[in-house]
Amino acid sequence: MSEWAPKRFWKKAEAAETENGFAVLLDGRGVKTPAKTPLVVPSRELADAIAQEWDAQEEKVDPAVMPYTRMANSALDKVTLQFDEVADMLAAYGDADLLCYRASHPEQLIDRQKERWDPLLDWAAEAYGARLEPRSGIMHTPQEPEALAKLTARVHQFTPFQLAAFHDLVSLTGSLVLGLAATEAYASPEDLWDLSRLDEAWQEEQWGEDEEATELANRKKGELVFAAEFFKLATQ
Repeated sequence: MSEWAPKRFWKKAEAAETENGFAVLLDGRGVKTPAKTPLVVPSRELADAIAQEWDAQEEKVDPAVMPYTRMANSALDKVTLQFDEVADMLAAYGDADLLCYRASHPEQLIDRQKERWDPLLDWAAEAYGARLEPRSGIMHTPQEPEALAKLTARVHQFTPFQLAAFHDLVSLTGSLVLGLAATEAYASPEDLWDLSRLDEAWQEEQWGEDEEATELANRKKGELVFAAEFFKLATQ
């Protein structure tokens, strides 16, 4: 069976302001999500990015090269319908945050983690009044419920579009704190990605680089950079 893909039928794709936000129009007709929800987003900048993806399609529509459209669809068809569940799931990363689980040896790695990760924990404590404490080793030790509650409350303040992007910011790094730092422009997405891979970078220094692992990491880094950009456009 040959793979089916919708063919391009429009001449012009553009963003247009509506009563509820900004729509993407194809020859004046609004685009809809796979669940038939009108594709209306919170900012013109995001609508423009989506319209550019549709305008770039040639004979057949290829969703694989339309990341803004895919994430907007996810925000409308999935996140909106189960917002609390998604928010709680992402907030739960705080109880086992990557930045809190530290090596027990060697001393050089312990020092590097402290030097580069402690400032993020300090920032979260100041920004949200939520102090997460580092632990040595891999055994799970729960964080203070009060701190987790404050971080959870912050996650629940996001819009569905922001939360769709935040999902990738957290899941790709394994850190609620790094995800929040990306939303607050604490550092560039590239630098935050490097912080999330501190342990892997250490291993590469000791044993050399694995080409397949590096290729996968670079792809995930690109996904993180995109998620940060989507969050930014959804916050305009």
